[in-house]
This record gives sequence, structure tokens and C-alpha cells, in this order.
Amino acid sequence: MSSIKQRRVAKKNIKKAQKKWKSMSSRQRALAQPQGRARKKPGTTGKGKFYRIIVRPKSEFVSFRNQDIGKKGHLQRLAGRRSSGSWATHSWLIAKTDAEMKNKTLIGKTKDARTLLSKLRTKPKRIRGDIFEAKDRKNIPESSKPTSAMKKAQSKNILKAIAARWKKR
Repeated sequence: MSSIKQRRVAKKNIKKAQKKWKSMSSRQRALAQPQGRARKKPGTTGKGKFYRIIVRPKSEFVSFRNQDIGKKGHLQRLAGRRSSGSWATHSWLIAKTDAEMKNKTLIGKTKDARTLLSKLRTKPKRIRGDIFEAKDRKNIPESSKPTSAMKKAQSKNILKAIAARWKKR
């Protein structure tokens, strides 16, 4: 049997808990529950198979689609569709076997991973877990195309095609 003092304190504690509970939002209440804290967001624990490099914010897109680039399961592009109907890269997924983390940045182990990381405008910086953030390549307007690099590549390809034709003869 509990004493009068214990019952009084228990009632006081219940009132404190109710007051706190009423001041919380529904989201805060859910997180306060033991089962609310159980699930972690993907990529935040660091136990996954991929590093994620976020290039554009999720809020820009309506729906998403995964695309394998190169060998299956190594590099993946998470493309997002905008409300206008255009598609753009939301993030890149690099298998942990293809890259490693040094000083909160990613370094590619394979050729494909290195080329992808070099094409990004900034070096990927770690946010939390396996999630990194970087900026995508600059958008070059059509009016300034072809660029000098494009012209150089085009002439190189023409020379390769000519050389291939001469080899056939």
C-alpha cells in the first residue's frame, strides 16, 4: 500500500506529464514514444552499401527513378521528375566498394567513381552517416555552345573516325 505522500507526488507527476504532453506537437509525441525512435532515416546510420551524394534538394521533384550507370550495382543515378515534366539528377549512389571516405570527403577507388567525382563542381562533403552533399556541373546555356572543349572533342572524334576508315581499307 502506498502512503499519502506517495499518492500526492504521483498525482503531481501525472499532471506534469499531461501538461508536457499537451504542449507537444503530434510529431514530437510520436518521437517521444519508444517505437517512434526505433526507425532511422536511410543512410544516416552508415551501415548501408552505398554512399549518397545529394546534388539537388528533394523538394524540387515530384517523383523519382533509379538508373544503373555502368556495371550493375556500382554507380546509380537517382533522377527526379519536376512538376514541369523535366528530369534532373537528384543524387548519385556510389557503392562502398568503389569509393572510400577520407577527412569527410569521398575519394573514388575505381575509374568510374573517380570520373563521376571529378565531374561534380564541388568535392562531396559529409553531412551524416553515408550522406554527402555536392554541387552539380554548371549549366551551360545553349547560346554559348559549342564550347572550346566541345569543339576540341568533336575534331578529335572526326580524326578517330577517319583513322578507323583508313584501317578498314
